[in-house]
Amino acid sequence: MYYAHFGLKEPPFKITPNTDFFFTGGNRGAVLEAVRYAILHGEGIVKVVGEVGSGKTMLCRMLQAQLPSQVDSVYLANPSMAPEDVLYAIAQELHLDVSVEAGRLEVMQRLQQLLLEKHEAKRRVVVFVEEAQGMPLATLEEIRLLTNLETRHDKLLQIVLFGQPELDDNLALREIRQLKERITHSFYLGPLKSEEVGDYLMFRLRAAGYAGPPLFTQRAVRCLARQANGLVRRVNILADKSLLAAFAANTYQVTPRHVRAAIQDSDFSAVSAPALPYRWLMAGMLAIGLISATAWVYFAPGPIAQAPQSSALQAFTPPAIENPSMMSVIEQRRAEAGDWLAAQSDSDISLELIRGQNLGTLQQALQAWLPELVLDELHVLETQQESGVLVLYGTFADRQQALDELNRLPAAVQQNAHLRTIAGIKQELAQNQ
Repeated sequence: MYYAHFGLKEPPFKITPNTDFFFTGGNRGAVLEAVRYAILHGEGIVKVVGEVGSGKTMLCRMLQAQLPSQVDSVYLANPSMAPEDVLYAIAQELHLDVSVEAGRLEVMQRLQQLLLEKHEAKRRVVVFVEEAQGMPLATLEEIRLLTNLETRHDKLLQIVLFGQPELDDNLALREIRQLKERITHSFYLGPLKSEEVGDYLMFRLRAAGYAGPPLFTQRAVRCLARQANGLVRRVNILADKSLLAAFAANTYQVTPRHVRAAIQDSDFSAVSAPALPYRWLMAGMLAIGLISATAWVYFAPGPIAQAPQSSALQAFTPPAIENPSMMSVIEQRRAEAGDWLAAQSDSDISLELIRGQNLGTLQQALQAWLPELVLDELHVLETQQESGVLVLYGTFADRQQALDELNRLPAAVQQNAHLRTIAGIKQELAQNQ
């Protein structure tokens, strides 16, 4: 869909775990290394707790991918598994040939013998249990009993429980206290902080082959972060829909308007979004033709970034991008401003940001603001009054929409900005001719 539009080689925000897109920021890398160490050097049971959509399955996949070749992994993903099925499931994962008629004692003996053989061959076995909070207490107790398989000096089986916070509630119950006592390492996979969401978005985009400047404006990132509550699955869903909204609008930046459209379409939406509902996006996409050559004003070509595999995000340096000069952006927005103004309805409203500066001085004023603004909404008109220029921002159907946008702008921009009708702007320019 939008991949070619933004110069992507593959979808950057799929919710299916892909280890090539593992984000080591937000303490993810540290938790990965700690759990890996606990598996290779510890005993007992390891527990990892995190909210829904916090990235537990991705962490589990990374562990499976990064554990040494002498470690055999077993993956149990069915939370409704009955106690009597646990042994059979593990035996099947380890390719142990047992018949369905075999009794529990026989399967236990066969499994113990296999584990002893692996131990003698210097191999380890780890069982990853997903969605442990949903397992019946009897099933969790059956898993605990597996830790009794041991030699005189070592456990034959390492167990890692992944679950939501309800897992801790279950472990606090008296009838399962023996399992809690066997947990030797506990880790928490917390939500991303607001300031980490922007790094996460950029990392995923780079990993998908994007080589341009930030696609999401700072205000768009803040809007998305507030709604996602730091949960990476929500971030992925909102980011994907936001990119689709920007693609449907034939723009090359993701703005708060696009994020609000994505929020409105999401089941976990807690707020209603204004214009550009997501349900209209498909109709909008059908109307899009070839990408305009003016895209190169915003995105200069550059080398494809490779996703870092083991270092923390703080060590990740995006590839150098040859950004267009501020003056070239101003000139491009000035060249298109006349056509934009002629296409607007007289009753529409725009925001006047700057007045009375020449083009040379204007670039200094806009340089600090540019990360907070949407380039497609910036319009530079020449005026004879005070021998300067008129910088307008956006088009709004009514006063309230304009005020809402004005209040979202940085304080430095709001200081001198005010509302203007398109009719008044046209009249002013006509008088200057």
